[in-house]
Amino acid sequence: MIDDKKNTRLIPLTKWNDYHVWPSLGGLRHLYAFRTKKECEKIFFKAAGRVLIDEEAFFDWARDSRPSLADSRK
Repeated sequence: MIDDKKNTRLIPLTKWNDYHVWPSLGGLRHLYAFRTKKECEKIFFKAAGRVLIDEEAFFDWARDSRPSLADSRK
């Protein structure tokens, strides 16, 4: 059986910059605070009191929302 679902990494918000240079921690906190207005609620998850970011969903959202900024993967 082949699983067609994409495996993605869930990164704690506070550890995002250990993996990626953009956006900054402050920028991510801003996105999380205004996630409904910015239409990015699907990239954030809460688990055990921690905010996690779906890495693939974030870059998909960034590409659709701000194409010029979405190419900052390490």
